[in-house]
Amino acid sequence: MLHFPRWKIWLIVASCVASLLFLVPNFVGRDTLASMPGWLPHRQLTLGLDLQGGAHLMLEVDTQAMIKERLEVLRDDVRRVLREDRVGYTGIGIQGTTVQVRIPDQAQIEKAATKLATIPQSLSDTVFSGARIVDVEIARDEGGLFRLSLTKPGLDYRTRRVVEQSMEVVRRRVDQLGTTEPIIARQGGTRLLVQVPGLQDIERLKDLLRQTARLTFHMVEGVGPQALGENRSSDTDVLYTRDNPPVPVLIQKRAMLTGEELVDAQASFSSQSSEPVVSFRFNTSGAQKFAQVTQQAVGRPFAIVLDKDVISYPVIREPILGGSGQISGSFSVQSANDLALLLRAGALPADLTIVEERTVGPGLGADSIAAGKLAAGVGTVLVVLYMIGNYGLLGIFADIAVVINIMMLMAILSVLQATLTLPGIAGIVLTIGMAVDANVLIYERIREEQKLGRSPISSIDAGFSRALGTIIDSNLTTLIAAVVMFLLGSGPIKGFAVTLGIGILTTLFTAITVTRLMVAMWLKRFRPTRIPI
Repeated sequence: MLHFPRWKIWLIVASCVASLLFLVPNFVGRDTLASMPGWLPHRQLTLGLDLQGGAHLMLEVDTQAMIKERLEVLRDDVRRVLREDRVGYTGIGIQGTTVQVRIPDQAQIEKAATKLATIPQSLSDTVFSGARIVDVEIARDEGGLFRLSLTKPGLDYRTRRVVEQSMEVVRRRVDQLGTTEPIIARQGGTRLLVQVPGLQDIERLKDLLRQTARLTFHMVEGVGPQALGENRSSDTDVLYTRDNPPVPVLIQKRAMLTGEELVDAQASFSSQSSEPVVSFRFNTSGAQKFAQVTQQAVGRPFAIVLDKDVISYPVIREPILGGSGQISGSFSVQSANDLALLLRAGALPADLTIVEERTVGPGLGADSIAAGKLAAGVGTVLVVLYMIGNYGLLGIFADIAVVINIMMLMAILSVLQATLTLPGIAGIVLTIGMAVDANVLIYERIREEQKLGRSPISSIDAGFSRALGTIIDSNLTTLIAAVVMFLLGSGPIKGFAVTLGIGILTTLFTAITVTRLMVAMWLKRFRPTRIPI
């Protein structure tokens, strides 16, 4: 147990030096860090919301709007399939989660039943059971009344998909704010938790998350008073610009293109007016559609609509064949950047409602950090004094191992870009106490062996070898508890579990290898006749 090959000594020393290098960036400013050579580590610990402050939002996905939209699509599908075969119908409408329609001609009822049977979709629930889910059930009453009802499994499936898609879009939007380690998690069936450490402008975050960001392009039929005429077609709609006062714009309901076919959007400045604009670029199919539409509509205006608001309605002067364009509309630099961000992140599948919001100030985090430093400092001093007082020189070796242990723990957290929270600091303080547990087991075993009259080398060798099984067993049970807390716990519990779990691994390494190396080198150098313990 006390023999170390040369390669193993260098490996232990290299581990300690590497830990120091990865730890250094946490003690220098960002400007100094940026000026350091590129081959040196640059990663720093990320502080959580409770340490550096930030924004906390609880969002609820509006699944009722999703259900309403699905029912409207279902009603339109019923109209479409019946019209395709020229089946007469009356009384089509929506009742709760059911679309009903009556076929007055008895001779066409079976024909209608055959056509309506093609509407239900088969959804694949591969996440849970792999089973096929039918989203619409069809019931038929005497007298030719058909009821198409949304099924509960189908609604549950679509709700789950909408929440998952919303969470992904929210994640992309928050990531593009440039923040570090945001926490975005699902809470219950329809709620999303968003925590953004270091962000103090919560209003900007709310504006970005509240917007659905559905971008569509429509042909314009009229602007101003002309848009409000009484003789407008049922295939058109009146929307308003964001000007003050708003200008009414009559558009075709059918969209020429949607934002789903955008591949990029960037804020820039107009070469003509030097005002902020948003440049966009379509994918291949979107570029082809855009070119075709603009070729057929030269001289006509088209509206760029974002969430039912007309951003601009430029006139098509010439065909746009490159698949790119610009959106102008009295933007500020920030609003242009935000719109480009929203378009890159994609549209939300449903509206989000803010049900809870909190802004955590950095002052609270500073107090938490100060309290954590005080607790860690007091705990370290007490542990150091106890080990020296009880075990003498070997206690000093254990204290050095504790310092290396904490250094390795912080370095690993920095490399992993883990988020350090207040519970995480508690895990570090607990690690300081646990770090000497293994040394206490070893030293007490050495003390017993020495009392039995063994030589110093034999006592130390027996102490390390016989305590090894107990050390691994005791730390393994704690590590299992840390893993369970990480897998089943929420944010703060996970932060505690991460630091505790990593602390256990570094404790095992320092107690079994680092302390043993220092004791072995001391024995080889001084060859004592008695262990000063």
